Amino acid sequence: MSLDRKLKASRKRRAERVRTKTRNTGTPRICVFRSANHIYAQLIDDSQHKTLASCSSVELKELTGSKKEKAFAIGKELAQRALKVGIENAVFDRGAFLFHGRVAALTDGLREGGLRI
Repeated sequence: MSLDRKLKASRKRRAERVRTKTRNTGTPRICVFRSANHIYAQLIDDSQHKTLASCSSVELKELTGSKKEKAFAIGKELAQRALKVGIENAVFDRGAFLFHGRVAALTDGLREGGLRI
């Protein structure tokens, strides 16, 4: 197997391992995706298969600063939107991304915004 295929397979295994722990817990999950320039987060209710709230750096173009600062602001905004919907607890689904850098900054913003993870 080529190196590229091995990397894709290990990334897929890591994402599935994380998602099996976060799904079917009865609480909504926060799913995160980060690209080279942007970060996206959404609050998903798996029992109803609906997105309850979402926020991204594409949507909030007035953000300035480093990518980590933007991720922190996205986390705070998503926490405010989740509280408006009536969600106080959530499970964090980082997918195949490691928990550091922008992903950790987003989580810090969620916690500071008042969401329990």
